[in-house]
Amino acid sequence: MKKSLKKLAAISIAGIMAWSLTACGNSKTVSQETQASTAKAETKEGSKENGKVLNVHIDVEVASMDPQIATDGTSFEVIADTTDGLYELGADGNPVPALAESVEKSGDGMTLTYHLRDAKWSNGTPVTAKDFVYAWKRAVDPKTASEYAFIVGIAGIKNADAVAAGEKSLDDLGVTAVDDKTLKVELDVPVPYFESLMAFPTFYPVNQEFFEKAGDQYATTPDTLLSNGPYKITSYEPAATTITLEKNKDYWDADKVKLDGMKYQVIKDSQQAILAYQNGDLDVVTLSGEQVEQFQADPEFKNIMAGYLWYMSPNTKVAGLENLNLRKALSLSFDKEAVCNNILKDGSIPAYFAVPTLLATGPDGKDYRETAGSNYFKTDKAEALKYWEAAKKELGVDTLTYTMIVEDTESAINVAQFLQSEIQTTLPGITITLEQMPKKNRVERMQAGEFEIGLTRWGPDYADPMTYLNMWTTGNPNNYGFWSNKDYDSIIESSKKGELALDPVKRWKALADAEKIVCDDAVIFPVYQKGNAVMQKAGVEGIDFHSIAINRYFKNTVKN
Repeated sequence: MKKSLKKLAAISIAGIMAWSLTACGNSKTVSQETQASTAKAETKEGSKENGKVLNVHIDVEVASMDPQIATDGTSFEVIADTTDGLYELGADGNPVPALAESVEKSGDGMTLTYHLRDAKWSNGTPVTAKDFVYAWKRAVDPKTASEYAFIVGIAGIKNADAVAAGEKSLDDLGVTAVDDKTLKVELDVPVPYFESLMAFPTFYPVNQEFFEKAGDQYATTPDTLLSNGPYKITSYEPAATTITLEKNKDYWDADKVKLDGMKYQVIKDSQQAILAYQNGDLDVVTLSGEQVEQFQADPEFKNIMAGYLWYMSPNTKVAGLENLNLRKALSLSFDKEAVCNNILKDGSIPAYFAVPTLLATGPDGKDYRETAGSNYFKTDKAEALKYWEAAKKELGVDTLTYTMIVEDTESAINVAQFLQSEIQTTLPGITITLEQMPKKNRVERMQAGEFEIGLTRWGPDYADPMTYLNMWTTGNPNNYGFWSNKDYDSIIESSKKGELALDPVKRWKALADAEKIVCDDAVIFPVYQKGNAVMQKAGVEGIDFHSIAINRYFKNTVKN
């Protein structure tokens, strides 16, 4: 998969996965505006007092600083500011060694032995192989209930799925601390994108002694957080609207870190955010809607294509939504181009697929989308109406009402309102009501099955179609619609660890076949592949934007 990462870098489509990927918070209120004003003042003051402090806008709160618990991109970004894993993603999108100083690979690619560089935690404790073993076992421990336990299996680590399912003990996981500086990893099958995965926060180390001492308070305050990365947290609490970081002078690669620190500001209202940017209180800000047209000629404007997908997920356990004709009707009933061109205006493109474009290159040297085709889910309102008529006969109804839950960010609400209007106009008799809530609540509701339709999104954790296709396997925690198909499960399992995993050409075709099953069965209703419009101050350089794993890296950022 290294080839795909190079392609992403070459055509400059690396994107911001997470800060748009997740959204928490409340609808616009007076208190929110007060928070934004206070945040701007604090940012300006911080910049004066702390020298070269980078002031960064995010539109959602950090949900968790625990690398094995976090699930959203904003959290992943801040965790990556403070913590190194075996690898990090370089400026070109390729994985480069971080705490892994060297690696030895067995001839069959099934055993990897990592030798760790000398590094230490912010409390002076050395980073050891035991920290990785503890973190990875914690990720798959059923008691942890990590939503990202599955990714340890995706990495091919021996017995990961069986351990996560409670079928084997934690000691059966294929990771061993040979000594303090030597980490041995055993795989079930060779995984070509393994190094890329090692840059993902779920695989970051955790110091067991510190974790156990912090207990339930772990990762909730600066005093219950450890850093081994470029920066360390100086101000943070769950749902904080301001997060401050300072340079970690004891970082193993500290000479490359030129910033004195960073300050994140949560500002949900796009107008408040751009005002803060214009006032000099923010160095990096995300634009939305009409702002894009207003600022796109500005030399500080950047348009970045992201690798993630927004879609509606129908709960197939809800009466009516188990009906294929109804799902097909809904999937074809709205104008995707209008969403991108009239609502978002940020470089997003219509999604006629379940796996984004410009994600990964196959064994044929072509982008996956070029190989798999892109003719699913074309807007066809006349065809949608035919499916609706068929569904009414099969269900014995003339009208249906469903509630769509949506996170309370400005862009998500605007898109949801447009989709509501389109569906109701195209399919007379269907009523869609909207329910707004913080992103964290939406995710919890969808995972629990306490929803009818949800407007959601997924960003790629690694450069392979499996980062999407694995979601719709039976029982996957991100299979919000509770859809199940044995043939689909069989293809995915074989592509991960079976016969297909050993034949790249057959695997690539099988993944396209699997995506076709998802599309033909209208498991999701794709809306758009996200683009991001960004303003970045002149003099700020070296922000690495990526379309997979971590949205932005600030290790090499310079503020002149």
